[in-house]
Amino acid sequence: MPLVRRRFLLLAGAAAGSFGASLPAHAQAYPARPVRVIVPFAPGGPTDVFARLMAQGLSEQTGIQFYVENIGGAGGNIGAGRAAQSAADGYTMLVNGVNHVVNPALYSQVPYDPGKDFDPVTLAVTAAVVLTVHPSVPAHTVKELVEEIKAHPGKYSYASPGAGTPPHLVGELFRLSLGLDLVHVPFNGGGPAVASAVAGHTPISLGRWRRPYRWSRTASCARSQSRRRRAHRRCPTFPP
Repeated sequence: MPLVRRRFLLLAGAAAGSFGASLPAHAQAYPARPVRVIVPFAPGGPTDVFARLMAQGLSEQTGIQFYVENIGGAGGNIGAGRAAQSAADGYTMLVNGVNHVVNPALYSQVPYDPGKDFDPVTLAVTAAVVLTVHPSVPAHTVKELVEEIKAHPGKYSYASPGAGTPPHLVGELFRLSLGLDLVHVPFNGGGPAVASAVAGHTPISLGRWRRPYRWSRTASCARSQSRRRRAHRRCPTFPP
């Protein structure tokens, strides 16, 4: 993989450990200057958290600073577009999710070509989409939540990190498969989405969080993956 191409990290894992080993012999001097790591979402979400951990690891391994720049908006399209417009010299990395390849099918126009503008590096992390409900909602199971939404059409909304993100797509599958009158409220990242849910502004939230029960003001969670993870051992799968 030529280093002169921009680096695209698909959200999920630990590229830091194998980064140095992937460099061709003629490029061992890379990096010679700081490397920008673009996160196309607001600070505080899972993509941002992973990018910062990765950037810290790469900085320590190479001795050169890898710094995160958050450019949120349009379901990740604005940040991805900014990365695509950067110089193709290996000094801009993009940490993104599957929305990077899904958005061209959902939006009439996106400012990048996922195949031509980026070189993929690795699939680093996989994570379930977690459904959380504010304690003000009178439901403690997914079944009770569905019944509550159906009993009050148009009353409830759910937050997601943005249009086209996996939580949004899971939310729409949940809504359409069960015939729910549920309003989608997109945010510029997982951080603002969960903040809204914790405050009760959007009583339902869908996001990719490892330990949802640590939010003291949210309750009743479910997860989208059938494989049970230890952090989600109390969460049933959904749709029910």
